[in-house]
Amino acid sequence: MKMRTESDSMGQMEVPINALYGASTQRAVLNFPISGIPMDRALIRAYGLIKLAAAEVNSELGLLSDEKREFITLAAKEIYDGQHYEQFPVDVYQTGSGTSTNMNVNEVIANRSNQISANTTKDGKNNLCVHPNDDVNQSQSSNDTFPTAIHIAISLKIKNELLHELELFHQALVQKSEAFKDVLKIGRTHLMDATPISLGQEFGGYAKQLQYAIQRSNKALDALLELPLGGTAVGTGLNCDKNFAPKAIQIISDTTEVKFKEAENHFEAQSAKDGLVECHGQLSTICTSLFKIANDIRLMGSGPRCSIGEIQLPATQPGSSIMPGKVNPVMSESLTMIAARVFGNQTTVTWAGANGHLELNTYMPLMAHTILESLQLITSGLKAFRENCLLGLEADPQRCESLIEYSLSMVTSLAPKIGYDLASEIAKESIATKRTVRDICIERMDALKMTAEEINTILDPAKMAGLA
Repeated sequence: MKMRTESDSMGQMEVPINALYGASTQRAVLNFPISGIPMDRALIRAYGLIKLAAAEVNSELGLLSDEKREFITLAAKEIYDGQHYEQFPVDVYQTGSGTSTNMNVNEVIANRSNQISANTTKDGKNNLCVHPNDDVNQSQSSNDTFPTAIHIAISLKIKNELLHELELFHQALVQKSEAFKDVLKIGRTHLMDATPISLGQEFGGYAKQLQYAIQRSNKALDALLELPLGGTAVGTGLNCDKNFAPKAIQIISDTTEVKFKEAENHFEAQSAKDGLVECHGQLSTICTSLFKIANDIRLMGSGPRCSIGEIQLPATQPGSSIMPGKVNPVMSESLTMIAARVFGNQTTVTWAGANGHLELNTYMPLMAHTILESLQLITSGLKAFRENCLLGLEADPQRCESLIEYSLSMVTSLAPKIGYDLASEIAKESIATKRTVRDICIERMDALKMTAEEINTILDPAKMAGLA
Protein backbone atom coordinates (compact mmCIF):
# COMPACT_ATOMS: atom_id res chain seq x y z
CA MET A 1 0.00 0.00 0.00
CA LYS A 2 1.34 3.41 -0.95
CA MET A 3 1.61 5.78 1.99
CA ARG A 4 1.91 9.49 2.58
CA THR A 5 3.33 11.31 5.59
CA GLU A 6 0.92 13.23 7.83
CA SER A 7 1.54 14.89 11.17
CA ASP A 8 -0.40 15.79 14.30
CA SER A 9 0.50 17.07 17.77
CA MET A 10 2.39 13.81 18.47
CA GLY A 11 4.54 13.93 15.35
CA GLN A 12 4.61 12.27 11.95
CA MET A 13 2.62 9.23 10.86
CA GLU A 14 2.44 7.21 7.64
CA VAL A 15 -1.11 7.18 6.28
CA PRO A 16 -2.55 5.35 3.22
CA ILE A 17 -2.13 7.67 0.29
CA ASN A 18 -5.79 7.65 -0.73
CA ALA A 19 -7.20 8.01 2.80
CA LEU A 20 -9.16 11.14 3.63
CA TYR A 21 -8.25 10.73 7.29
CA GLY A 22 -4.95 11.76 8.84
CA ALA A 23 -2.42 10.96 11.53
CA SER A 24 -4.77 10.82 14.54
CA THR A 25 -7.03 8.32 12.85
CA GLN A 26 -4.10 6.17 11.72
CA ARG A 27 -2.79 6.07 15.29
CA ALA A 28 -6.16 4.78 16.45
CA VAL A 29 -6.22 2.16 13.69
CA LEU A 30 -2.82 0.89 14.84
CA ASN A 31 -3.68 1.12 18.55
CA PHE A 32 -7.00 -0.73 18.37
CA PRO A 33 -6.80 -3.77 16.06
CA ILE A 34 -9.50 -5.38 18.23
CA SER A 35 -12.74 -6.52 16.62
CA GLY A 36 -12.55 -5.31 13.04
CA ILE A 37 -15.93 -3.65 13.63
CA PRO A 38 -15.99 0.09 12.88
CA MET A 39 -18.46 2.49 14.43
CA ASP A 40 -21.97 2.16 13.06
CA ARG A 41 -22.82 4.08 9.90
CA ALA A 42 -25.73 5.78 11.71
CA LEU A 43 -23.37 7.30 14.26
CA ILE A 44 -20.96 8.53 11.57
CA ARG A 45 -23.86 10.11 9.70
CA ALA A 46 -25.00 11.82 12.91
CA TYR A 47 -21.50 13.18 13.35
CA GLY A 48 -21.66 14.67 9.86
CA LEU A 49 -24.80 16.54 10.84
CA ILE A 50 -23.19 17.83 14.04
CA LYS A 51 -20.19 19.17 12.13
CA LEU A 52 -22.45 20.75 9.52
CA ALA A 53 -24.47 22.53 12.19
CA ALA A 54 -21.32 23.56 14.04
CA ALA A 55 -19.82 25.15 10.93
CA GLU A 56 -23.01 27.08 10.21
CA VAL A 57 -23.23 28.44 13.75
CA ASN A 58 -19.50 29.15 14.13
CA SER A 59 -19.66 31.19 10.94
CA GLU A 60 -22.71 33.06 12.21
CA LEU A 61 -20.88 33.79 15.46
CA GLY A 62 -17.82 35.12 13.59
CA LEU A 63 -15.60 32.22 14.66
CA LEU A 64 -15.22 30.69 11.20
CA SER A 65 -14.79 32.37 7.82
CA ASP A 66 -17.58 32.11 5.30
CA GLU A 67 -15.18 30.40 2.86
CA LYS A 68 -14.33 27.65 5.33
CA ARG A 69 -17.97 27.30 6.34
CA GLU A 70 -18.94 26.73 2.72
CA PHE A 71 -16.56 23.84 2.16
CA ILE A 72 -16.90 22.30 5.63
CA THR A 73 -20.68 22.16 5.28
CA LEU A 74 -20.38 20.59 1.82
CA ALA A 75 -18.03 17.90 3.15
CA ALA A 76 -20.07 17.37 6.31
CA LYS A 77 -23.26 16.96 4.28
CA GLU A 78 -21.59 14.23 2.26
CA ILE A 79 -20.91 12.40 5.53
CA TYR A 80 -24.48 12.94 6.70
CA ASP A 81 -25.73 11.63 3.36
CA GLY A 82 -23.82 8.39 3.96
CA GLN A 83 -20.83 8.94 1.68
CA HIS A 84 -17.21 8.04 2.48
CA TYR A 85 -18.12 5.43 5.12
CA GLU A 86 -14.99 3.45 4.18
CA GLN A 87 -12.97 6.37 5.55
CA PHE A 88 -14.01 5.59 9.12
CA PRO A 89 -11.99 2.49 10.09
CA VAL A 90 -11.60 3.11 13.84
CA ASP A 91 -12.65 0.09 15.89
CA VAL A 92 -15.59 0.14 18.31
CA TYR A 93 -13.23 -0.86 21.14
CA GLN A 94 -11.24 2.36 21.26
CA THR A 95 -10.84 5.28 23.62
CA GLY A 96 -13.90 5.37 25.86
CA SER A 97 -14.74 8.98 25.06
CA GLY A 98 -14.93 8.34 21.33
CA THR A 99 -12.12 10.85 20.71
CA SER A 100 -10.64 8.65 17.99
CA THR A 101 -13.91 8.70 16.08
CA ASN A 102 -14.36 12.42 16.59
CA MET A 103 -10.88 13.07 15.21
CA ASN A 104 -11.54 10.61 12.38
CA VAL A 105 -14.57 12.72 11.41
CA ASN A 106 -12.66 15.99 11.86
CA GLU A 107 -9.81 14.80 9.63
CA VAL A 108 -12.03 13.41 6.89
CA ILE A 109 -14.11 16.59 6.75
CA ALA A 110 -11.02 18.82 6.81
CA ASN A 111 -9.28 16.91 4.02
CA ARG A 112 -12.45 16.58 2.00
CA SER A 113 -13.10 20.34 2.43
CA ASN A 114 -9.62 21.10 1.14
CA GLN A 115 -10.16 18.67 -1.71
CA ILE A 116 -13.44 20.33 -2.73
CA SER A 117 -11.83 23.77 -2.41
CA ALA A 118 -8.95 22.77 -4.71
CA ASN A 119 -11.41 21.40 -7.26
CA THR A 120 -13.05 24.83 -7.49
CA THR A 121 -9.83 26.62 -8.48
CA LYS A 122 -8.44 26.78 -11.99
CA ASP A 123 -5.00 25.54 -10.95
CA GLY A 124 -6.38 22.81 -8.66
CA LYS A 125 -4.61 24.24 -5.62
CA ASN A 126 -6.17 24.71 -2.22
CA ASN A 127 -5.37 27.92 -0.40
CA LEU A 128 -8.02 27.44 2.27
CA CYS A 129 -6.26 24.93 4.59
CA VAL A 130 -9.18 23.80 6.74
CA HIS A 131 -7.79 22.44 10.02
CA PRO A 132 -9.44 19.42 11.73
CA ASN A 133 -9.15 20.88 15.25
CA ASP A 134 -9.16 24.62 14.79
CA ASP A 135 -11.96 24.71 12.21
CA VAL A 136 -14.01 21.49 12.06
CA ASN A 137 -13.87 20.97 15.84
CA GLN A 138 -14.41 24.65 16.69
CA SER A 139 -16.55 25.13 19.86
CA GLN A 140 -16.64 21.36 20.46
CA SER A 141 -15.02 18.49 22.32
CA SER A 142 -15.21 14.74 21.81
CA ASN A 143 -16.80 14.66 25.26
CA ASP A 144 -19.91 16.52 24.14
CA THR A 145 -20.07 15.68 20.42
CA PHE A 146 -19.72 11.90 20.77
CA PRO A 147 -22.67 11.47 23.17
CA THR A 148 -24.63 13.93 21.02
CA ALA A 149 -23.94 11.76 17.98
CA ILE A 150 -25.10 8.68 19.91
CA HIS A 151 -28.40 10.34 20.85
CA ILE A 152 -29.02 11.53 17.29
CA ALA A 153 -28.16 8.18 15.69
CA ILE A 154 -30.33 6.13 18.04
CA SER A 155 -33.22 8.60 17.90
CA LEU A 156 -33.33 8.49 14.11
CA LYS A 157 -33.21 4.67 14.14
CA ILE A 158 -36.18 4.59 16.50
CA LYS A 159 -38.16 7.29 14.68
CA ASN A 160 -37.55 6.21 11.09
CA GLU A 161 -37.15 2.44 11.36
CA LEU A 162 -38.22 0.77 14.62
CA LEU A 163 -41.53 2.59 15.04
CA HIS A 164 -42.45 1.88 11.42
CA GLU A 165 -41.92 -1.87 11.83
CA LEU A 166 -43.70 -1.95 15.18
CA GLU A 167 -46.73 -0.26 13.60
CA LEU A 168 -46.84 -2.80 10.77
CA PHE A 169 -46.44 -5.69 13.21
CA HIS A 170 -49.24 -4.30 15.37
CA GLN A 171 -51.54 -3.94 12.37
CA ALA A 172 -50.84 -7.55 11.32
CA LEU A 173 -51.72 -8.82 14.80
CA VAL A 174 -54.92 -6.78 14.85
CA GLN A 175 -55.88 -8.28 11.49
CA LYS A 176 -55.20 -11.81 12.75
CA SER A 177 -57.20 -11.11 15.91
CA GLU A 178 -60.17 -10.12 13.77
CA ALA A 179 -59.74 -13.04 11.38
CA PHE A 180 -59.61 -15.55 14.26
CA LYS A 181 -62.39 -14.05 16.39
CA ASP A 182 -64.77 -16.99 15.80
CA VAL A 183 -62.15 -19.74 16.18
CA LEU A 184 -62.71 -21.22 19.65
CA LYS A 185 -59.86 -23.08 21.33
CA ILE A 186 -58.81 -24.28 24.72
CA GLY A 187 -56.98 -21.84 26.93
CA ARG A 188 -53.85 -22.95 28.76
CA THR A 189 -52.31 -21.92 32.06
CA HIS A 190 -49.16 -23.57 33.43
CA LEU A 191 -49.06 -25.23 29.96
CA MET A 192 -52.09 -27.23 31.11
CA ASP A 193 -55.69 -27.14 29.88
CA ALA A 194 -57.73 -24.19 31.08
CA THR A 195 -61.12 -22.79 30.08
CA PRO A 196 -61.92 -21.95 26.43
CA ILE A 197 -61.02 -18.70 24.71
CA SER A 198 -61.02 -17.65 21.08
CA LEU A 199 -57.87 -17.55 19.01
CA GLY A 200 -58.86 -13.97 18.24
CA GLN A 201 -58.79 -13.10 21.94
CA GLU A 202 -55.33 -14.63 22.20
CA PHE A 203 -54.00 -12.63 19.25
CA GLY A 204 -55.77 -9.54 20.61
CA GLY A 205 -53.54 -9.86 23.66
CA TYR A 206 -50.49 -9.92 21.43
CA ALA A 207 -51.75 -6.86 19.55
CA LYS A 208 -52.06 -5.01 22.86
CA GLN A 209 -48.48 -5.93 23.72
CA LEU A 210 -47.38 -4.31 20.45
CA GLN A 211 -49.46 -1.23 21.19
CA TYR A 212 -47.54 -0.90 24.44
CA ALA A 213 -44.30 -1.59 22.55
CA ILE A 214 -45.00 1.43 20.35
CA GLN A 215 -45.55 3.53 23.47
CA ARG A 216 -42.30 2.20 24.94
CA SER A 217 -40.42 3.12 21.76
CA ASN A 218 -41.67 6.68 22.06
CA LYS A 219 -40.52 6.71 25.70
CA ALA A 220 -37.12 5.47 24.55
CA LEU A 221 -37.01 8.35 22.08
CA ASP A 222 -38.01 10.85 24.78
CA ALA A 223 -35.07 9.69 26.92
CA LEU A 224 -32.65 10.87 24.22
CA LEU A 225 -33.96 14.32 23.35
CA GLU A 226 -31.53 16.23 25.57
CA LEU A 227 -28.21 16.73 23.78
CA PRO A 228 -24.90 17.36 25.62
CA LEU A 229 -23.60 19.62 22.82
CA GLY A 230 -22.08 22.80 24.23
CA GLY A 231 -20.58 21.27 27.38
CA THR A 232 -17.18 20.77 25.69
CA ALA A 233 -14.60 18.99 27.87
CA VAL A 234 -16.24 18.60 31.30
CA GLY A 235 -19.63 20.32 31.04
CA THR A 236 -18.51 23.88 31.74
CA GLY A 237 -18.71 24.95 28.10
CA LEU A 238 -15.08 26.11 27.99
CA ASN A 239 -14.10 27.59 24.59
CA CYS A 240 -17.74 27.55 23.46
CA ASP A 241 -19.94 30.58 22.89
CA LYS A 242 -23.11 30.37 25.01
CA ASN A 243 -25.22 30.75 21.84
CA PHE A 244 -23.49 27.90 20.02
CA ALA A 245 -25.39 24.92 21.45
CA PRO A 246 -28.97 26.21 21.12
CA LYS A 247 -28.36 27.41 17.56
CA ALA A 248 -26.61 24.21 16.47
CA ILE A 249 -29.25 22.02 18.09
CA GLN A 250 -31.98 23.95 16.31
CA ILE A 251 -30.34 23.13 12.98
CA ILE A 252 -30.10 19.47 13.98
CA SER A 253 -33.75 19.44 15.04
CA ASP A 254 -34.93 21.10 11.86
CA THR A 255 -32.95 18.68 9.71
CA THR A 256 -34.04 15.49 11.50
CA GLU A 257 -37.57 16.61 12.48
CA VAL A 258 -36.83 15.41 16.00
CA LYS A 259 -37.38 17.92 18.82
CA PHE A 260 -33.92 17.83 20.36
CA LYS A 261 -33.01 20.33 23.05
CA GLU A 262 -29.93 21.40 24.97
CA ALA A 263 -29.24 19.41 28.12
CA GLU A 264 -30.64 21.05 31.23
CA ASN A 265 -27.49 20.11 33.12
CA HIS A 266 -24.33 19.51 31.09
CA PHE A 267 -22.55 17.86 33.99
CA GLU A 268 -25.24 15.18 34.17
CA ALA A 269 -25.37 14.85 30.39
CA GLN A 270 -21.64 14.13 30.06
CA SER A 271 -20.80 12.29 33.27
CA ALA A 272 -23.87 10.01 33.23
CA LYS A 273 -25.54 7.98 30.50
CA ASP A 274 -28.79 7.16 32.30
CA GLY A 275 -30.85 8.18 29.28
CA LEU A 276 -29.15 5.53 27.17
CA VAL A 277 -29.71 2.91 29.85
CA GLU A 278 -33.39 3.89 30.03
CA CYS A 279 -33.67 3.79 26.25
CA HIS A 280 -32.26 0.29 25.98
CA GLY A 281 -34.40 -0.81 28.91
CA GLN A 282 -37.45 -0.02 26.79
CA LEU A 283 -35.98 -2.04 23.92
CA SER A 284 -35.37 -4.96 26.26
CA THR A 285 -38.99 -4.79 27.44
CA ILE A 286 -40.18 -4.79 23.83
CA CYS A 287 -38.12 -7.92 23.23
CA THR A 288 -39.77 -9.52 26.24
CA SER A 289 -43.08 -9.10 24.42
CA LEU A 290 -41.68 -10.37 21.13
CA PHE A 291 -40.15 -13.42 22.82
CA LYS A 292 -43.51 -14.33 24.36
CA ILE A 293 -45.41 -13.86 21.09
CA ALA A 294 -42.90 -15.82 18.99
CA ASN A 295 -42.74 -18.59 21.58
CA ASP A 296 -46.54 -18.86 21.86
CA ILE A 297 -46.86 -19.09 18.09
CA ARG A 298 -44.20 -21.78 18.05
CA LEU A 299 -46.08 -23.77 20.72
CA MET A 300 -49.50 -23.40 19.09
CA GLY A 301 -48.06 -24.51 15.76
CA SER A 302 -46.15 -27.44 17.24
CA GLY A 303 -46.74 -30.88 15.82
CA PRO A 304 -48.44 -30.27 13.52
CA ARG A 305 -50.21 -33.64 14.06
CA CYS A 306 -48.72 -35.02 17.26
CA SER A 307 -48.82 -31.93 19.47
CA ILE A 308 -50.95 -28.78 19.81
CA GLY A 309 -51.28 -27.93 16.13
CA GLU A 310 -53.95 -25.23 16.55
CA ILE A 311 -52.34 -22.98 13.96
CA GLN A 312 -50.45 -23.74 10.77
CA LEU A 313 -47.16 -21.92 10.27
CA PRO A 314 -45.97 -21.02 6.75
CA ALA A 315 -43.46 -23.51 5.36
CA THR A 316 -40.41 -21.31 4.81
CA GLN A 317 -37.66 -23.90 4.35
CA PRO A 318 -36.92 -27.63 4.86
CA GLY A 319 -36.52 -28.33 8.56
CA SER A 320 -34.30 -31.35 8.49
CA SER A 321 -31.49 -32.84 6.46
CA ILE A 322 -32.62 -36.36 7.40
CA MET A 323 -36.40 -36.22 8.00
CA PRO A 324 -38.25 -35.56 4.72
CA GLY A 325 -41.17 -33.15 4.89
CA LYS A 326 -40.25 -31.74 8.29
CA VAL A 327 -40.85 -28.01 8.64
CA ASN A 328 -39.60 -26.16 11.70
CA PRO A 329 -40.72 -22.86 13.33
CA VAL A 330 -37.56 -21.13 12.15
CA MET A 331 -38.97 -17.60 12.21
CA SER A 332 -39.91 -17.96 15.88
CA GLU A 333 -36.46 -19.35 16.58
CA SER A 334 -34.83 -16.38 14.86
CA LEU A 335 -36.92 -13.80 16.74
CA THR A 336 -36.34 -15.44 20.13
CA MET A 337 -32.59 -15.52 19.47
CA ILE A 338 -32.72 -11.81 18.68
CA ALA A 339 -34.48 -11.23 21.99
CA ALA A 340 -31.82 -13.27 23.81
CA ARG A 341 -29.10 -11.10 22.28
CA VAL A 342 -30.90 -7.90 23.28
CA PHE A 343 -31.32 -9.20 26.84
CA GLY A 344 -27.54 -9.70 26.94
CA ASN A 345 -27.01 -6.24 25.47
CA GLN A 346 -29.11 -4.80 28.30
CA THR A 347 -26.57 -6.14 30.78
CA THR A 348 -23.77 -4.54 28.75
CA VAL A 349 -25.53 -1.17 28.52
CA THR A 350 -26.41 -1.18 32.23
CA TRP A 351 -22.86 -2.04 33.23
CA ALA A 352 -21.39 0.56 30.89
CA GLY A 353 -23.85 3.23 32.06
CA ALA A 354 -23.08 2.53 35.71
CA ASN A 355 -19.37 3.11 35.11
CA GLY A 356 -19.36 6.81 34.44
CA HIS A 357 -16.44 8.04 36.53
CA LEU A 358 -16.46 11.62 37.77
CA GLU A 359 -17.00 14.01 34.82
CA LEU A 360 -17.08 11.52 31.94
CA ASN A 361 -18.41 8.10 31.02
CA THR A 362 -15.70 6.23 29.12
CA TYR A 363 -17.79 3.36 27.81
CA MET A 364 -19.59 5.41 25.18
CA PRO A 365 -18.40 3.65 21.99
CA LEU A 366 -19.51 0.31 23.44
CA MET A 367 -22.89 1.72 24.48
CA ALA A 368 -23.39 3.20 21.03
CA HIS A 369 -22.47 -0.03 19.28
CA THR A 370 -24.61 -2.18 21.56
CA ILE A 371 -27.79 -0.09 21.40
CA LEU A 372 -27.55 0.40 17.64
CA GLU A 373 -27.02 -3.35 17.26
CA SER A 374 -30.14 -4.06 19.32
CA LEU A 375 -32.15 -1.62 17.21
CA GLN A 376 -30.96 -3.19 13.98
CA LEU A 377 -31.73 -6.70 15.20
CA ILE A 378 -35.20 -5.83 16.50
CA THR A 379 -36.18 -3.87 13.40
CA SER A 380 -34.97 -6.55 10.98
CA GLY A 381 -36.43 -9.32 13.12
CA LEU A 382 -39.87 -7.71 13.22
CA LYS A 383 -39.92 -7.34 9.44
CA ALA A 384 -38.76 -10.91 8.76
CA PHE A 385 -41.18 -12.49 11.25
CA ARG A 386 -44.12 -10.44 10.00
CA GLU A 387 -43.48 -11.15 6.32
CA ASN A 388 -42.39 -14.79 6.59
CA CYS A 389 -44.57 -16.06 9.42
CA LEU A 390 -47.27 -13.81 10.84
CA LEU A 391 -48.97 -12.78 7.59
CA GLY A 392 -49.19 -16.36 6.32
CA LEU A 393 -50.24 -17.93 9.61
CA GLU A 394 -53.56 -19.81 9.51
CA ALA A 395 -55.86 -21.35 12.12
CA ASP A 396 -56.98 -24.99 12.22
CA PRO A 397 -60.57 -24.66 13.55
CA GLN A 398 -61.25 -28.41 13.55
CA ARG A 399 -58.18 -29.14 15.64
CA CYS A 400 -59.07 -26.30 18.03
CA GLU A 401 -62.64 -27.64 18.43
CA SER A 402 -61.53 -31.21 19.09
CA LEU A 403 -59.09 -30.13 21.80
CA ILE A 404 -61.79 -28.08 23.54
CA GLU A 405 -64.16 -31.04 23.69
CA TYR A 406 -61.58 -33.34 25.25
CA SER A 407 -60.34 -30.81 27.77
CA LEU A 408 -60.96 -31.53 31.46
CA SER A 409 -61.33 -27.83 32.11
CA MET A 410 -64.74 -27.86 30.45
CA VAL A 411 -66.03 -29.02 33.82
CA THR A 412 -65.16 -25.61 35.32
CA SER A 413 -68.42 -24.02 34.14
CA LEU A 414 -70.38 -26.78 35.89
CA ALA A 415 -68.87 -26.11 39.31
CA PRO A 416 -71.28 -23.25 40.26
CA LYS A 417 -74.20 -25.55 39.43
CA ILE A 418 -73.11 -28.92 40.87
CA GLY A 419 -70.33 -27.93 43.27
CA TYR A 420 -66.56 -28.16 43.16
CA ASP A 421 -66.30 -31.71 44.61
CA LEU A 422 -68.72 -33.31 42.16
CA ALA A 423 -67.14 -31.40 39.28
CA SER A 424 -63.74 -32.81 40.35
CA GLU A 425 -65.20 -36.30 40.42
CA ILE A 426 -66.43 -35.92 36.82
CA ALA A 427 -63.01 -34.63 35.75
CA LYS A 428 -61.30 -37.65 37.31
CA GLU A 429 -63.72 -40.00 35.58
CA SER A 430 -62.99 -38.25 32.29
CA ILE A 431 -59.28 -38.95 32.79
CA ALA A 432 -59.82 -42.58 33.78
CA THR A 433 -62.26 -43.46 31.01
CA LYS A 434 -60.84 -41.16 28.30
CA ARG A 435 -64.35 -39.84 27.68
CA THR A 436 -65.40 -36.23 27.37
CA VAL A 437 -66.88 -34.25 30.23
CA ARG A 438 -69.97 -33.69 28.12
CA ASP A 439 -70.53 -37.43 27.58
CA ILE A 440 -70.21 -38.20 31.29
CA CYS A 441 -72.59 -35.38 32.27
CA ILE A 442 -75.19 -36.49 29.72
CA GLU A 443 -74.93 -40.00 31.12
CA ARG A 444 -75.41 -38.66 34.67
CA MET A 445 -78.00 -36.01 33.88
CA ASP A 446 -80.66 -37.56 36.10
CA ALA A 447 -78.29 -37.64 39.08
CA LEU A 448 -77.19 -34.12 38.25
CA LYS A 449 -80.85 -33.07 37.97
CA MET A 450 -80.14 -31.37 34.66
CA THR A 451 -81.43 -31.79 31.13
CA ALA A 452 -79.20 -32.43 28.15
CA GLU A 453 -80.06 -28.98 26.89
CA GLU A 454 -78.95 -27.38 30.18
CA ILE A 455 -75.71 -29.33 30.13
CA ASN A 456 -74.96 -28.31 26.54
CA THR A 457 -75.75 -24.68 27.35
CA ILE A 458 -73.39 -24.65 30.34
CA LEU A 459 -70.67 -26.44 28.36
CA ASP A 460 -70.96 -24.06 25.41
CA PRO A 461 -67.31 -22.98 24.66
CA ALA A 462 -68.40 -19.64 23.19
CA LYS A 463 -70.35 -18.82 26.33
CA MET A 464 -67.41 -19.86 28.49
CA ALA A 465 -65.15 -17.58 26.46
CA GLY A 466 -67.56 -14.66 27.01
CA LEU A 467 -68.48 -14.57 23.32
CA ALA A 468 -72.16 -15.67 23.59
